[in-house]
Amino acid sequence: MIKRNLQSILEQKLKDGKVLIILGPRQAGKTTLLRNLVKNNEVSALWWNGDETDIRALLQDPTSTQLKKLIGSYRVLVIDEAQRIENIGLVIKLIYDNIPGVKVIATGSSAFELANRIKEPLTGWKWEYFLYPLSFDEMVQHHGFLEEKRLLEQRLIYGYYPEVVTSSGNEKETLLQLADSYLYKDILTWENVQKPEKLEKLIQALAFQLGNEVSYLELSRLTGIDKETVERYIMLLERAFVVFRSGAFSRNLRKELSKARKIYFYDNGIRNAVIRNYAPLSLRQDTGALWENFLISERMKFLQKKAWFANSFFWRTHDRQEIDYIEERDGILYAFEFKWGEHTKAKFPAIFRKTYPENETAVINRSNFDAFITDISS
Repeated sequence: MIKRNLQSILEQKLKDGKVLIILGPRQAGKTTLLRNLVKNNEVSALWWNGDETDIRALLQDPTSTQLKKLIGSYRVLVIDEAQRIENIGLVIKLIYDNIPGVKVIATGSSAFELANRIKEPLTGWKWEYFLYPLSFDEMVQHHGFLEEKRLLEQRLIYGYYPEVVTSSGNEKETLLQLADSYLYKDILTWENVQKPEKLEKLIQALAFQLGNEVSYLELSRLTGIDKETVERYIMLLERAFVVFRSGAFSRNLRKELSKARKIYFYDNGIRNAVIRNYAPLSLRQDTGALWENFLISERMKFLQKKAWFANSFFWRTHDRQEIDYIEERDGILYAFEFKWGEHTKAKFPAIFRKTYPENETAVINRSNFDAFITDISS
């Protein structure tokens, strides 16, 4: 069993009265995590699954009296895929206000209904966390640094979805199943996307532009979708935790790009499944982009583990001086360049150093990347 970093955090929060919200992509391991949490803490829990039609019907418009009867003597209620249930925020609020001593834990594989309808009624009364696919750090804890580093190329290609990691030899088939069956499920259900093939064409275009700045106008031309729909579809893909955006850092210089954006995938494997490319790194032209996507997504997981609150950007000027990744923490800028080659040199632009003297810089490559995404000594 691969222990998740989030489990120890949740174990502490299990003891207070607040509602627990766990968001994350489908198949990232939310249900498994909660079953382990309940089992390890010897808690008797009632489980409701929002994917089940009878559960959705049961919770469509309940009263607190009905909820008391449904919950009975259970002290923990787990609502899985809660974003599928209409007015789920109000349902949870009824339980919180009227049934003392019941700990509600809700999971969601999209931010559509869960995030939008839960924010207002539960302000100040919830803990919200994100469960990513497995991380390099978690796998190092599972079977050691040396073994995980040996698998680095495989991770860049097949990613970290739990079922992929545990299905040795069947990675391609598993990824295709994940991409085809789950990638668009919530988008198509909630947002009434009329032409899913257009959405698929857009996500393929995003996959091919990995690591580059994206233009909505250019994406519109590539996909045959109007610019406004491109923006809407990208927002939906973000809310379904397929991709995430990174903005450009800009503060002082006229030359700095301020409205540019890059789009990354939460998981390398899903990105490669979208374009059906599982070729080894020696045969690829996109190794640098895969390395960048891997490091940024793993850094996000690491920041959550450490409870470091940071703003993340890239930096570029109109005359094409650039830095791959900027992290702003406690008033200090940390600038990173990502290089797959161990001996590839990188020079940070003098204008950046001069304009932002309060900064630290580092080049992250194959020989030192572990310190960037794990605090476990090699």
